[in-house]
Amino acid sequence: MAAPGVVDAEGFARAAAEIKAWPGYQPTPLRQLDGLAAQLGIGRIYYKDEGGRFGLGAFKAVGGAYAVLRHLQSKLGGNVSVGDLLAGKYRDRTQDITVCTATDGNHGKSVAWGAKLFGCRAVIYIHAGVSTGREQAIAAYGAEMRRIPDNYDASVRACAADAAKHGWQVISDTTWEGYQEIPRHVMHGYGVMMGEMLAQLPEGELPTHIFIQAGVGGLPAAAAGYLWLEYDALRPKVVVVEPEKADCHYQSAKAGKPTAVTGKLDTLMAGLACGEVSPLAWSLLDKASFAFMTVPDEAAVFAMKTLASGIGGDEKVVGGEAGVGGLAGLIATAIDKPARDALLLDAHSKVLIIGSEGATDPVLYEKLVGAKPEAVLAA
Repeated sequence: MAAPGVVDAEGFARAAAEIKAWPGYQPTPLRQLDGLAAQLGIGRIYYKDEGGRFGLGAFKAVGGAYAVLRHLQSKLGGNVSVGDLLAGKYRDRTQDITVCTATDGNHGKSVAWGAKLFGCRAVIYIHAGVSTGREQAIAAYGAEMRRIPDNYDASVRACAADAAKHGWQVISDTTWEGYQEIPRHVMHGYGVMMGEMLAQLPEGELPTHIFIQAGVGGLPAAAAGYLWLEYDALRPKVVVVEPEKADCHYQSAKAGKPTAVTGKLDTLMAGLACGEVSPLAWSLLDKASFAFMTVPDEAAVFAMKTLASGIGGDEKVVGGEAGVGGLAGLIATAIDKPARDALLLDAHSKVLIIGSEGATDPVLYEKLVGAKPEAVLAA
């Protein structure tokens, strides 16, 4: 059964097979936060820690880079294997191909890394709210950087305009009219996390909820689609969490149609600072989501500190400010009885969380948590 018109089992399977052939692939850990679960009065919390993914520090490594691979395979034609590209067999042709994207940080790093890995050129657009640390982390993979003095959505438009002018290929995780195939590849790439996560759960464990953060919607849509295919009617309740200052999914849910939010979108959770939903992702989330909610920036900082402290003997975890959105939403719900009741959260609930990034900006992480990420991990 296909999740409604967006992702499919074949796409997830192909992505998993390709990505598992990349150098350095290994499943990221699924951490069980029993101490925090007990404090919140719920049964289980499972936290998928993406901080170590391919050394990039975030889940985006399995999305943007996979879409770069699929684009190059399409351009080169024939049966071009990932092994051939990694070996540089087509480098004389791929070096003349340019991919580009707009990013808050992690997606751009994935596209830049994928371009370097498979041998093409990358141009990455960032907006005014992207930190210098994140800019430098992307540039380290050899990408050309272009900063737009406006918000994320403006950088998306600038990237698309330049791509049309120069004949480059946009590798985006959002969609627009006539542009859906590549974002669908990105979502299928994200399915690698879901496959790992479900395989790592204790045998017979049936999760009841997933609290998951949204930017343009690719991650929650991929998760919702994967869970739909895996569990059908028994799938976990999908709760989409956004910053208060960038709540396009929440506003779209209220309006019953895609609704943009404008302004600076100046949330601390910069990776989620998106004012427009991806129409393709929304078409699935509108059907598959159980609830939409927002959290203030302070909730994300509290979630980061909670992970770093290791509540009740839990393993200490480094979670970045955009990566803990789902956990921030869970904590906020669990301590608010009306919200808890509305989302059917109780002592028997078994909740999945995707910690979608580690300390991708170590300086900011230390400022917010009060400890260096390496010190947290060492403890």
